[in-house]
Amino acid sequence: MGGNNAALVQRAEASARELLVDMDARLCHVEAVGRRAEVVASLLPVEDQVPLVAAAYLHDVGYAPALRETGLHPLDGARWLRAQGVDRRVCNLVAHHSGARFEAEERGLLAELDEFELEPGAVMDGLTFADMTTGPDGRYVSFEERLLDILKRYPPVGQSTEQPCARVPC
Repeated sequence: MGGNNAALVQRAEASARELLVDMDARLCHVEAVGRRAEVVASLLPVEDQVPLVAAAYLHDVGYAPALRETGLHPLDGARWLRAQGVDRRVCNLVAHHSGARFEAEERGLLAELDEFELEPGAVMDGLTFADMTTGPDGRYVSFEERLLDILKRYPPVGQSTEQPCARVPC
């Protein structure tokens, strides 16, 4: 990823750092997901590398308090990115990362999430892999360990209003 593409990824990483500056654990997770996506991207066609890595660095910006509208962080993040003029593919990847449709359906936000096109395939799979094998502290974990951690940290919808619910977040 040379030249202008490297600049796009650097801007994505800088935006995540700026938005998540007061959320150390979330930022640690996001940076590790970005680094993991950089490795995965090397296996993809050149045209897919930048969208994957940029989305990896931006996938959790919807957790930033300033961006919170619906409480569904993939949707809130994707809407903000779209308003900033970020590449459509990156917005779509952020909106649908790591099974966001399941949480959107539980929360009654599926129609809103459908503002963004679902991109099935290797790029989404790469983003899901990077996210779902990276723990909240940035440590690389198994998929099973990550799911257990998520289920432990987030109660089912309707049991708490203090934290965003996520059956499969990030």
